[in-house]
Amino acid sequence: MSVTIKDVAKKAGVAPSTVSRVIAESPKISKETKKKVRKVMDELGYHLNLNARNLVQKSTKTIGIVLKNSASQSLLNPVFPEILNGISAFCHQEDFSIILTSGSSEEEIFQDTVKIVQGKKVDGIIVMYSKKDDKVVPYLSECGIPFLVIGKPVFDLNEVMYVDNDNVFAAKQATDYLIKLGHKQIAFISAAPNYEVSVSRCYGYKLALTENNLEIKESYIKSFQIEQKDPGKQAVTELLQMTEPPTALLIADDLQAMLVLLILRELKIKVPEDVSIVAFNNTIISRLSSPPLTSVNIQTYQLGYEAARCLIEQIKEPDSSKKSVIIPTNMEERESCLAINHLK
Repeated sequence: MSVTIKDVAKKAGVAPSTVSRVIAESPKISKETKKKVRKVMDELGYHLNLNARNLVQKSTKTIGIVLKNSASQSLLNPVFPEILNGISAFCHQEDFSIILTSGSSEEEIFQDTVKIVQGKKVDGIIVMYSKKDDKVVPYLSECGIPFLVIGKPVFDLNEVMYVDNDNVFAAKQATDYLIKLGHKQIAFISAAPNYEVSVSRCYGYKLALTENNLEIKESYIKSFQIEQKDPGKQAVTELLQMTEPPTALLIADDLQAMLVLLILRELKIKVPEDVSIVAFNNTIISRLSSPPLTSVNIQTYQLGYEAARCLIEQIKEPDSSKKSVIIPTNMEERESCLAINHLK
């Protein structure tokens, strides 16, 4: 015989309505009572009929994740699995599931997002990027579904809920670090410049140069995408062939930095003896590369965890004010940087 709500209520010493409210995550039930009831549910082996509950509540208990690229491409970069890990952790805690968009192009990802929303397959959406000329965020704003962006929105900043780092400050701090090591010829390499994170980090880089009375050379600012043929080779070659090649590189992603390391190795350029490198994201790549990369820790897990927390709170309390969170960053110093005076 299956265990019922009445069986749980009897053993827990509460009313059946209280058990129902615990199942419905009612804020009116204390944490102590919820803990006691859930413990009894586990002991008795009570299994919630999720489909029945969702039909009653008109809820899917599911969050949609809109990826920057196709799933196969996105998951190649460790930053996305780490963010997803944070999202999954909070969703599991709140008994929510997640689904990822599918599609191999921006248009296919957009169309899949529309299908997910119109099919009422999710209660809310997390967009894993922020960029210009994006169709997803304007669509979500128009249709009224709860959603959150990881990255500072490029429009409607005060109306769109987001979780981000202070990327201007982080890039300025990283550039200041290289300047304090004596570097004056510092190049900046990012992903596609239409992504807000690239714009903010480039601004922070320029701000540090300006405050230290160093010239901003537009020829020192490069970008490339991982999906390109021979990614990074043209950008690195152009920098090294300059009359005054940079002695340091600020690279906006660990995976990009790893590719640059491989290119430099092919060209017999030593890191950090010939060129110092500071990267971003502090993923496992930064620790396993040779040499290990000095990298800005953006706390990827926490970005995901807070994104899920803010969105699910909005889903549960739609009349509450939308929250946006800035996750602090810090530098993780490793072996990819050297003071410029070693060359003298």
